[in-house]
Amino acid sequence: MSCPLLLYGLPVLGIYALISRYFRKRPHLLHIPQRFPRRCLHASHRGGSGEQIENTLGAFNNAMSQETDLLELDCHITKDGIVVVSHDENLKRQTGHNINIFKTDYKDLPQYKSALEVTFSPGKISYGTDRQIPPLEEVFKQFPETLINIEIKEDNDDLINKIANLVQKYERSHISIWASFSDRILKKCQKANKDMPFVFSRKRVFILYSLWYLGLLPFVPLKESFLEFVLPSIINRTYFPVKKGMLGSLLAKFTTKVTMQKQLFKHLEDRGIQTLLWVLNEEKDFDEAFSYGVSGVISDYPTLLREYLDTHPSPPFNL
Repeated sequence: MSCPLLLYGLPVLGIYALISRYFRKRPHLLHIPQRFPRRCLHASHRGGSGEQIENTLGAFNNAMSQETDLLELDCHITKDGIVVVSHDENLKRQTGHNINIFKTDYKDLPQYKSALEVTFSPGKISYGTDRQIPPLEEVFKQFPETLINIEIKEDNDDLINKIANLVQKYERSHISIWASFSDRILKKCQKANKDMPFVFSRKRVFILYSLWYLGLLPFVPLKESFLEFVLPSIINRTYFPVKKGMLGSLLAKFTTKVTMQKQLFKHLEDRGIQTLLWVLNEEKDFDEAFSYGVSGVISDYPTLLREYLDTHPSPPFNL
């Protein structure tokens, strides 16, 4: 029994591998490449929280002065139904007041602290004169042509629907991106505004890599427009998903080996799907990220990233 299996199975497996490799390098033969308005080479995390107070209009204006391609921000909803830009739902870290946004009217929201620690640069502090928590609508008004990555952290139908309505009101579905780690939340986002591009959820990232290693990815349609993934080497240094120490170090090495696949990123690029690595705040991290052939970098320091990009050749990218 084993001999016929080897006799026929190995050649079939070999043919399958060759076909998979062929279409991996030529995905346009099976899929129409997506067309996004702009390459997001330079993305500003929370508007560039290392240089200005995070998620404020001041931060966004500073990032725009550095010609950022993409503003990344987070949203929550107040008690009186105003969608606001804030990373945390509870404002203790950001304002010093232990209150929840969803239990507070917009007019009663406190200002941000005058100085905040930069989450992905532990020990470093950002300052800014603008300390107001802004409504998302005001961001849309001030930056009507700017690409904005809107991360949804809570499973709240009212929040999702109000963001979708604001995006439609300002006619910016093509330049506003749904983002969330949660597959459940992203499905709701897509239903609320199907015209907005969206990122891979955590679940879909796992499926993506499984398909890649099985050789099936070239044959599977993908609806996502962005893969936003952590650069594994910052684990245990500026990002701590597990307790810092040997476990964090091993996780960083393992994740790098498994996920930082240049051929995968090229395949996605050829399908019009951009790969962005986060949250990178040092030149050595920029170097490493672009060595993998990714589309762009998400940073807390838009000025530092702009200086880097201006002094280094832009990597090739064909959308």
